[in-house]
Amino acid sequence: MGDRKPYGVNFESWIDRQIREAEERGEFDDLPGKGKPLPDLDKPYDEMWWVKQKLRSEGLSMPLPPTLQLRKDAEEALAEARAARSEREVRQVVEAINARIREAIRTGLSGPPLNLLPYDVDRIVAEWRASR
Repeated sequence: MGDRKPYGVNFESWIDRQIREAEERGEFDDLPGKGKPLPDLDKPYDEMWWVKQKLRSEGLSMPLPPTLQLRKDAEEALAEARAARSEREVRQVVEAINARIREAIRTGLSGPPLNLLPYDVDRIVAEWRASR
């Protein structure tokens, strides 16, 4: 397909001919997704679609700003504490996330405001006991 368009040949017919010849040579036979509908065709347009698709295909995730990542980790830590099997485990999980929150408050993290304070360990332990 390195050929230059000949003078006097209209672009559409020149391109159509190159596509047809490539199809005849079988150059499109082994493409992934051949014969399947285009994924996400019915979703609204997203200018970052190709980045998200690449991350998905590579099994990666979009990195969050440090403050948002800490908020997410804090939510996951609370869920882990609520599912803990012992009071000691609840305390360990909450104290570990509290240490990270205190460090972030002390040193500062990049990203949007943290808006997060250390959790009250005794209150979370009491909630854990009440749910048992």
